Amino acid sequence: MLAHAKGSRFPRFAPEFVIELRSPDDRLPVLNSKMREYMANGVQLAWQIDPQNRTVTVYRAGSEPTTLSNPTEVIGEGPVAGFVLSMAKVF
Repeated sequence: MLAHAKGSRFPRFAPEFVIELRSPDDRLPVLNSKMREYMANGVQLAWQIDPQNRTVTVYRAGSEPTTLSNPTEVIGEGPVAGFVLSMAKVF
């Protein structure tokens, strides 16, 4: 998905996959808004990792997000099929 932003010489595009890791200072409503913006701009799959609450919220294009509580791993799909993220060092 390439489109030129109005008044810009650079193309605007979105990656297929995004990981957002919550830092101690991040507020969840702000991160949730950012994730919705990513999805609205063409991201196919996004993981919002929250070490504080030990959750991973999975955003998929065309679907409502789902939250995994205290997962030991997160299994990739779509653009990252076959990728497995072990959460042992993240949590």
